[in-house]
Amino acid sequence: MNEQRRDILGMLAEGKITAEEAERLITALERDHPPAASSPGARPKGKAKYLRLMVHTVENGEQGRIDVRVPLQLLRAGVQLAALIPPQALAAANAKLDKSGVPFDLTQLKPEHLEALVEHLDDLTMEVDQPDAQVRIFCE
Repeated sequence: MNEQRRDILGMLAEGKITAEEAERLITALERDHPPAASSPGARPKGKAKYLRLMVHTVENGEQGRIDVRVPLQLLRAGVQLAALIPPQALAAANAKLDKSGVPFDLTQLKPEHLEALVEHLDDLTMEVDQPDAQVRIFCE
């Protein structure tokens, strides 16, 4: 455990900061100085199992938290099921997506594309226009 992390935990133990504040500080510390074992592009051994989306906000003194954990197997299965959709239905769905402002071609959705996306999620950066908000998207 590094000294900065120990200091944060010490402040938490002494009651100088809340658990949520400690979590935010440790998250910021990990973002600025990732542990050597988790260098960019490195993931713990094994295939990623979940896509995580975490949003922490502070608005008008109130803290908000969203934590979504989606099994990647569900996404993989969905991509494979897309191959069973009749071409006419895909064309209709693509037209509706395009009309809604989402230029996405479902016919190009392939399992290998999903795996490439999962592999590159470690490099994902997202900016938020709210100064007290934090968004993390990653695979675990």
